[in-house]
Amino acid sequence: MRVFGILVRVVEQPPAFARDDATGEYYEQRAAEYDEWYLGEGHFAARDRPGWHEEVDQVVRLVGDLPVGRTLDVACGSGFLTRHLHGLVVGIDQSRAMVSLTQSRLPEGIAIVGDALSLPFADAAFDRVLTGHFYGHLPDDERAAFLAEARRVAGELVVIDSAMRPGVPAEQWQTRVLNDGSEHRVFKRYLTGPQLSKEFDGAEVLFDGRWFVAVRATWA
Repeated sequence: MRVFGILVRVVEQPPAFARDDATGEYYEQRAAEYDEWYLGEGHFAARDRPGWHEEVDQVVRLVGDLPVGRTLDVACGSGFLTRHLHGLVVGIDQSRAMVSLTQSRLPEGIAIVGDALSLPFADAAFDRVLTGHFYGHLPDDERAAFLAEARRVAGELVVIDSAMRPGVPAEQWQTRVLNDGSEHRVFKRYLTGPQLSKEFDGAEVLFDGRWFVAVRATWA
Protein backbone atom coordinates (compact mmCIF):
# COMPACT_ATOMS: atom_id res chain seq x y z
CA MET A 1 0.00 0.00 0.00
CA ARG A 2 1.04 3.65 -0.42
CA VAL A 3 1.02 6.20 2.38
CA PHE A 4 1.61 9.83 1.30
CA GLY A 5 3.05 8.49 -1.94
CA ILE A 6 5.47 6.12 -0.19
CA LEU A 7 5.19 2.40 -0.85
CA VAL A 8 4.76 0.63 2.47
CA ARG A 9 4.89 -3.13 2.91
CA VAL A 10 2.13 -4.33 5.23
CA VAL A 11 3.28 -7.22 7.41
CA GLU A 12 0.55 -9.45 8.83
CA GLN A 13 0.70 -9.72 12.59
CA PRO A 14 1.62 -13.13 14.01
CA PRO A 15 -1.48 -15.20 14.83
CA ALA A 16 -2.66 -15.18 18.43
CA PHE A 17 -5.89 -16.25 20.09
CA ALA A 18 -5.97 -17.56 23.65
CA ARG A 19 -4.02 -14.63 25.12
CA ASP A 20 -4.88 -11.97 22.55
CA ASP A 21 -6.61 -9.02 24.23
CA ALA A 22 -8.58 -8.01 21.12
CA THR A 23 -9.85 -11.56 20.65
CA GLY A 24 -10.82 -11.72 24.30
CA GLU A 25 -12.82 -8.51 24.00
CA TYR A 26 -14.56 -9.86 20.89
CA TYR A 27 -15.80 -12.96 22.73
CA GLU A 28 -16.82 -10.90 25.74
CA GLN A 29 -19.01 -8.79 23.45
CA ARG A 30 -20.26 -11.81 21.52
CA ALA A 31 -21.38 -13.85 24.53
CA ALA A 32 -25.06 -12.86 24.45
CA GLU A 33 -25.37 -13.73 20.76
CA TYR A 34 -22.93 -16.66 20.58
CA ASP A 35 -25.59 -19.37 20.36
CA GLU A 36 -27.07 -17.75 17.25
CA TRP A 37 -24.24 -19.41 15.30
CA TYR A 38 -25.27 -22.87 16.50
CA LEU A 39 -29.01 -22.22 16.19
CA GLY A 40 -28.95 -20.45 12.80
CA GLU A 41 -30.56 -17.33 14.21
CA GLY A 42 -29.85 -13.61 13.79
CA HIS A 43 -27.64 -12.86 10.79
CA PHE A 44 -26.75 -16.58 10.60
CA ALA A 45 -30.34 -17.33 9.55
CA ALA A 46 -29.59 -16.14 6.02
CA ARG A 47 -26.55 -18.39 5.57
CA ASP A 48 -26.81 -21.35 3.19
CA ARG A 49 -25.65 -24.23 5.39
CA PRO A 50 -27.21 -27.49 4.11
CA GLY A 51 -27.35 -30.13 6.82
CA TRP A 52 -26.14 -27.70 9.50
CA HIS A 53 -28.88 -28.32 12.06
CA GLU A 54 -28.62 -32.08 11.65
CA GLU A 55 -24.87 -31.97 12.33
CA VAL A 56 -25.33 -29.69 15.33
CA ASP A 57 -27.75 -32.28 16.74
CA GLN A 58 -25.20 -35.04 16.07
CA VAL A 59 -22.44 -33.14 17.85
CA VAL A 60 -24.74 -32.49 20.82
CA ARG A 61 -25.50 -36.23 20.99
CA LEU A 62 -21.80 -37.04 20.73
CA VAL A 63 -21.10 -34.89 23.79
CA GLY A 64 -24.08 -36.29 25.67
CA ASP A 65 -22.98 -39.86 24.94
CA LEU A 66 -19.49 -39.44 26.40
CA PRO A 67 -19.03 -41.66 29.47
CA VAL A 68 -19.77 -40.18 32.88
CA GLY A 69 -16.62 -38.75 34.40
CA ARG A 70 -14.76 -35.70 35.61
CA THR A 71 -14.73 -33.42 32.57
CA LEU A 72 -13.07 -30.04 32.09
CA ASP A 73 -14.48 -28.03 29.18
CA VAL A 74 -11.73 -25.66 28.10
CA ALA A 75 -12.94 -22.48 26.40
CA CYS A 76 -16.48 -23.50 27.30
CA GLY A 77 -18.03 -20.42 25.70
CA SER A 78 -21.73 -20.08 26.43
CA GLY A 79 -22.00 -23.68 27.65
CA PHE A 80 -23.98 -24.73 24.58
CA LEU A 81 -22.15 -28.07 24.53
CA THR A 82 -20.96 -28.15 28.15
CA ARG A 83 -24.49 -28.60 29.53
CA HIS A 84 -24.79 -32.00 27.81
CA LEU A 85 -21.87 -33.56 29.70
CA HIS A 86 -22.52 -36.06 32.51
CA GLY A 87 -20.68 -36.37 35.79
CA LEU A 88 -18.54 -33.74 37.46
CA VAL A 89 -18.34 -30.87 34.97
CA VAL A 90 -16.12 -27.80 35.13
CA GLY A 91 -16.07 -25.12 32.44
CA ILE A 92 -13.29 -22.58 32.02
CA ASP A 93 -13.16 -19.56 29.73
CA GLN A 94 -11.33 -16.24 29.63
CA SER A 95 -14.62 -14.34 29.17
CA ARG A 96 -16.59 -13.44 32.29
CA ALA A 97 -19.76 -13.06 30.23
CA MET A 98 -19.31 -16.54 28.72
CA VAL A 99 -18.61 -18.05 32.14
CA SER A 100 -21.78 -16.47 33.52
CA LEU A 101 -23.84 -18.06 30.72
CA THR A 102 -22.21 -21.46 31.22
CA GLN A 103 -22.77 -21.37 34.97
CA SER A 104 -26.48 -20.68 34.39
CA ARG A 105 -26.58 -23.93 32.39
CA LEU A 106 -24.66 -26.04 34.93
CA PRO A 107 -26.84 -26.31 38.03
CA GLU A 108 -24.65 -29.15 39.30
CA GLY A 109 -21.35 -27.99 37.81
CA ILE A 110 -19.11 -24.97 37.98
CA ALA A 111 -17.73 -22.46 35.47
CA ILE A 112 -14.73 -20.27 36.19
CA VAL A 113 -12.68 -17.56 34.50
CA GLY A 114 -9.20 -18.79 33.68
CA ASP A 115 -6.32 -19.23 31.24
CA ALA A 116 -6.60 -22.21 28.90
CA LEU A 117 -2.83 -22.27 28.46
CA SER A 118 -2.12 -22.37 32.20
CA LEU A 119 -4.93 -24.36 33.75
CA PRO A 120 -5.43 -23.78 37.50
CA PHE A 121 -5.82 -27.47 38.33
CA ALA A 122 -3.65 -30.21 39.76
CA ASP A 123 -2.11 -32.95 37.63
CA ALA A 124 -4.64 -35.66 36.67
CA ALA A 125 -7.50 -33.69 38.23
CA PHE A 126 -9.89 -34.80 35.46
CA ASP A 127 -10.70 -37.88 33.42
CA ARG A 128 -11.29 -35.85 30.28
CA VAL A 129 -10.67 -32.47 28.70
CA LEU A 130 -13.25 -31.37 26.15
CA THR A 131 -12.84 -28.36 23.92
CA GLY A 132 -15.18 -27.11 21.21
CA HIS A 133 -14.16 -24.61 18.54
CA PHE A 134 -11.06 -23.53 20.41
CA TYR A 135 -8.23 -25.71 19.12
CA GLY A 136 -8.84 -24.62 15.52
CA HIS A 137 -8.17 -21.00 16.46
CA LEU A 138 -4.76 -21.63 18.02
CA PRO A 139 -1.45 -20.91 16.26
CA ASP A 140 1.44 -23.33 16.70
CA ASP A 141 2.83 -22.04 19.99
CA GLU A 142 -0.58 -21.82 21.67
CA ARG A 143 -1.52 -25.30 20.43
CA ALA A 144 1.61 -26.74 22.03
CA ALA A 145 0.89 -24.98 25.32
CA PHE A 146 -2.75 -26.11 25.36
CA LEU A 147 -1.90 -29.73 24.58
CA ALA A 148 0.75 -29.82 27.30
CA GLU A 149 -1.81 -28.58 29.81
CA ALA A 150 -4.51 -30.99 28.58
CA ARG A 151 -2.12 -33.94 28.97
CA ARG A 152 -1.16 -32.74 32.43
CA VAL A 153 -4.68 -32.54 33.85
CA ALA A 154 -6.43 -35.46 32.11
CA GLY A 155 -5.87 -38.77 30.35
CA GLU A 156 -8.24 -38.05 27.50
CA LEU A 157 -8.87 -35.11 25.17
CA VAL A 158 -11.95 -34.65 22.98
CA VAL A 159 -11.65 -31.91 20.36
CA ILE A 160 -14.62 -30.63 18.36
CA ASP A 161 -13.99 -28.12 15.62
CA SER A 162 -14.89 -26.77 12.18
CA ALA A 163 -14.55 -29.03 9.13
CA MET A 164 -12.52 -28.15 6.09
CA ARG A 165 -14.75 -27.34 3.11
CA PRO A 166 -14.04 -26.88 -0.61
CA GLY A 167 -13.13 -23.32 -1.49
CA VAL A 168 -12.33 -22.33 2.10
CA PRO A 169 -8.68 -21.52 2.96
CA ALA A 170 -7.37 -23.92 5.58
CA GLU A 171 -5.83 -21.08 7.60
CA GLN A 172 -6.99 -17.49 7.58
CA TRP A 173 -7.71 -14.25 9.38
CA GLN A 174 -11.46 -13.66 9.46
CA THR A 175 -13.43 -10.48 9.94
CA ARG A 176 -16.30 -11.23 12.31
CA VAL A 177 -19.25 -8.83 12.51
CA LEU A 178 -21.41 -8.68 15.65
CA ASN A 179 -25.05 -7.64 15.81
CA ASP A 180 -24.04 -4.11 16.77
CA GLY A 181 -22.07 -3.81 13.52
CA SER A 182 -18.64 -3.90 15.17
CA GLU A 183 -15.92 -5.77 13.27
CA HIS A 184 -13.31 -8.05 14.84
CA ARG A 185 -10.40 -10.03 13.37
CA VAL A 186 -9.98 -13.65 14.48
CA PHE A 187 -7.43 -16.28 13.45
CA LYS A 188 -9.06 -19.52 12.24
CA ARG A 189 -8.07 -22.97 10.93
CA TYR A 190 -10.34 -25.54 9.26
CA LEU A 191 -9.56 -29.25 9.64
CA THR A 192 -10.46 -32.65 8.27
CA GLY A 193 -11.02 -35.62 10.53
CA PRO A 194 -7.84 -37.40 9.35
CA GLN A 195 -5.79 -34.20 9.70
CA LEU A 196 -7.01 -33.60 13.22
CA SER A 197 -6.34 -37.24 14.07
CA LYS A 198 -2.79 -36.93 12.75
CA GLU A 199 -2.15 -33.82 14.85
CA PHE A 200 -2.91 -36.00 17.90
CA ASP A 201 -0.75 -38.94 16.77
CA GLY A 202 -3.58 -41.07 15.44
CA ALA A 203 -6.48 -40.01 17.66
CA GLU A 204 -9.82 -41.72 17.20
CA VAL A 205 -12.08 -39.86 14.76
CA LEU A 206 -15.48 -39.51 16.43
CA PHE A 207 -17.13 -37.37 13.75
CA ASP A 208 -16.10 -36.22 10.28
CA GLY A 209 -18.92 -34.22 8.77
CA ARG A 210 -19.48 -31.41 6.34
CA TRP A 211 -19.43 -28.76 9.08
CA PHE A 212 -17.88 -30.37 12.15
CA VAL A 213 -15.07 -32.74 13.05
CA ALA A 214 -14.32 -34.41 16.36
CA VAL A 215 -11.52 -36.64 17.63
CA ARG A 216 -10.59 -38.33 20.91
CA ALA A 217 -6.97 -38.67 22.00
CA THR A 218 -5.87 -40.74 24.99
CA TRP A 219 -2.54 -41.20 26.71
CA ALA A 220 -1.16 -43.01 29.72
